Amino acid sequence: MRDAIFTDLFVLELASNHWGKLERGLKIVQDYGRVVRANGVRAAMKLQFRDVDSFIHKDFRDRADIRYVKKTLDTHMPWESYRWLTQAVRDHDMVVMATPFDERSVEKCVEYGVEIMKIASSDIKDWHLIGKIAATRKPVIISTGGASLAEIDAIVAYFNAREIPLAINHCVSLYPSEDADLELNQIDFLINRYPENEIGFSSHEYHDWQASILMAYAKGARTFERHVDIDYDNVPVSAYCSLPHQVDVWFKAFNKAKEMCGGSGKAKRMPPQREIAYLDGLVRGVYARRELPAGHVISAGDVYLAIPLQQGQLSCRELAHGDVLRAAVAADGVVRFDNVLGARSGDEALRAMIETRGLPAEAPQPLLKVAAGG
Repeated sequence: MRDAIFTDLFVLELASNHWGKLERGLKIVQDYGRVVRANGVRAAMKLQFRDVDSFIHKDFRDRADIRYVKKTLDTHMPWESYRWLTQAVRDHDMVVMATPFDERSVEKCVEYGVEIMKIASSDIKDWHLIGKIAATRKPVIISTGGASLAEIDAIVAYFNAREIPLAINHCVSLYPSEDADLELNQIDFLINRYPENEIGFSSHEYHDWQASILMAYAKGARTFERHVDIDYDNVPVSAYCSLPHQVDVWFKAFNKAKEMCGGSGKAKRMPPQREIAYLDGLVRGVYARRELPAGHVISAGDVYLAIPLQQGQLSCRELAHGDVLRAAVAADGVVRFDNVLGARSGDEALRAMIETRGLPAEAPQPLLKVAAGG
């Protein structure tokens, strides 16, 4: 199910890059808030919620050899600090978003007014957690990294049946991703398979993410996610994380993609008047091959087609053999639309268009440069 909250939304994944320090988390929010405002984009700052006391079994809390356990404990932050962080996100005009990794964290999302929840790729089959999240009826984003098609079908059907807004991110869960890993054609696959849902792109490449967002937007992705961090306090920045100046480049590439793609791809574009006027300058007008009297029925040998086309003049587009002249036309003279009687003589919209099309009739007629090709 689609929802406007997902459209053209950037998800800035703060994750655990606060390293358990509220001051560092607030600085990340502040620094990215500035970049978001400078580029005029819509962005969500996404946190990760874990109820550490219940999330890690008590017998394994001293196991520094288990990477996930150690990282969770090293970046642990009190719930009250998360309350401050969520308020800071709002104060910087960003959407508050979080990934809850357990049921207690879902409750905290509700308590802190989180607007969008993310289901992590690793939890796409955790139906205990999924059910808890769905019960809140808040909009949800999922990432497809590592999931089978049957698993994606199941979770999409679950949320769509309950009419809960759901966006689906194409994601390659390699941190970082090489360009050859991106598989951007999967965006086409997801759009075709899940037409009721917004499709996005969760990105972890580290060489160049300008090209990928240009292509992803052109393919129809409308929500975008990257991990973000700051170079601060001598904390190393992971290769798959972006810094504020890099996200600025990302946003600018997005705005360029929007500019280049233009309006909706679901309806024929309306050409601007300057484009129509340019093409009208290449159209041939109808000229009399010899003097033609009033009442003459025009046939193929009576006229010829040439540029320039003049205002009010019949063109090759409207010429129909069998039209009757109202008044005489001199040899090499202009055959005007209002000087013929034919099937379209009463078309006032056509008449108005022809009267303003082409060169002014009384103006000098300089030689024109005609563009080569079609």
